[in-house]
Amino acid sequence: MKLLVTGGAGFIGSNFVHYTLATRPEHQITVIDALTYAGNRANLADTEDQVKFVHGNICDAKLVDELIADADAVVHFAADSHNDNSIDNPWPFMQTNFIGTYTLLEAVRKHGKRYHHISTDEVFGDLALDDPHKFDEQRAYNPSSPYSASKASSDHLVRAWVRTFGVQATITNCANNYGPYQHVEKVIPRQITNVLIGVKPRLYGQGLNVREWTHVDDHNEAVWLVLEKGRIGDTYLIGSGDERGNKEIFEMILELMGKPKDWFDYVTDRPGHDLRYANNSDKIRGELGWKPKYIDLRDGLADTIEWYKAHEDWWKPLKAATEAKYAKKGM
Repeated sequence: MKLLVTGGAGFIGSNFVHYTLATRPEHQITVIDALTYAGNRANLADTEDQVKFVHGNICDAKLVDELIADADAVVHFAADSHNDNSIDNPWPFMQTNFIGTYTLLEAVRKHGKRYHHISTDEVFGDLALDDPHKFDEQRAYNPSSPYSASKASSDHLVRAWVRTFGVQATITNCANNYGPYQHVEKVIPRQITNVLIGVKPRLYGQGLNVREWTHVDDHNEAVWLVLEKGRIGDTYLIGSGDERGNKEIFEMILELMGKPKDWFDYVTDRPGHDLRYANNSDKIRGELGWKPKYIDLRDGLADTIEWYKAHEDWWKPLKAATEAKYAKKGM
């Protein structure tokens, strides 16, 4: 199979490339990435002999058309994805997540190619902390932020193109990811790298917000199962089942890194901060046989900490600029 991977120099996309090369080396991969601050060519440094890289924007209809004409399938990871940034400036999120998805869908429709769309559980809004329920594939969308609204809009585009034009598409909505190559603006790598440079982690609000954390390799195995065996037009929710409060995450990081559990500072919560995300992943487990390797966050977190310790040359160039942005907002 000839795969076009959008956003393949970003966090989840680059891990998808590495995972595919390791587990399904018979496939040919082309990556398109705009190399914004969140895309890093260094993420693919050891794949240059195996992967074709195209520096380009998914809103460029001519380029997208040419690349999709030469592919068998498209896996669409490219997205602006940081909630804080979407609050500061929503437009890039509308452009990449909505217009970019539209551009891909039109090319896929024209050339009759398979399309898989990567989305987020944030499109569903949030759950109460004491709600016994989880998100499932039938849940109504209720996004809270410009980011999640833009992703919800892109999901709706995919479903409309399936129903109206017969596009061969599937969607996955995943819980929060963590693992190697994640930008230091995100909560887990930010706190790990803070500890590594001797700075206390900074916890939003009271740290009560709960997330379900899924290791990026487990996510990408789920994506492959949907590509290989998923029903066209269907949506599959992905989640490890391991829910943790943000304060507990901080305490776990600090414990694993040899610091006191209370060695962190509280900072002002961000606007519209969702309380809890949790996915019911029974469908993908039952129908496609997906089972996460990292069922306990502690194990995956320990591996992730070791990766950041060993790759200081990767994250240090990103750290100062990221912390300068947070400092302006008191975060």
